[in-house]
Amino acid sequence: MKIKQQKQIKAFLIEEFGNKKGCAVSDRQEKMLDTLIQNTKNKSENQMKTLAQTILPRIALHKCLSEEGFSEEDVYKYMRKYMLDKVAAKKHASTAKMELVPGFYAIYSNIFLKIMRTTDLQESTQAYGNDYYDVTIKKCLWHTACVENGCENLCRLFCDVDDVTYGGLKKIGFTRTKTLGYGGDCCDFHFFKK
Repeated sequence: MKIKQQKQIKAFLIEEFGNKKGCAVSDRQEKMLDTLIQNTKNKSENQMKTLAQTILPRIALHKCLSEEGFSEEDVYKYMRKYMLDKVAAKKHASTAKMELVPGFYAIYSNIFLKIMRTTDLQESTQAYGNDYYDVTIKKCLWHTACVENGCENLCRLFCDVDDVTYGGLKKIGFTRTKTLGYGGDCCDFHFFKK
């Protein structure tokens, strides 16, 4: 299975550490990712696809940086830089571009809610009105994977990606008061039409 994110991770590592060390860490990250994928059991096909393409590459990167001898604080700093400056910035730019589509709020909210009602990546409840929609997530694959792989603090960065992705949009506002990643009993997403 080709994992798109691997190219972005390798480029980030080379940018941070130079070609020789960046490539060496990238090679270890790729081996770690293969191991994580092989050791992941009892997941649906959809969950495995999301884990392999989105979640486990970042967990593997976190684990490899930890093995490099960096302090926990430095590992978090590198992961934050990757997750927010690379991943979240790209997601935000893509979402902001989609806002140019007429009727974006209605289209986006309908698709988002339909996905949340039918996915097995989260357990959630939804509520909505003409100018808002709320999603309360009680269990999430991102949080579960971080806990199962011994890097629970990494989940905070997955949560932070949402803040960057939806922050500063022109047609949709976004707030949350708590997340599973930050120790809450749920993630309480609130989207509203601007």
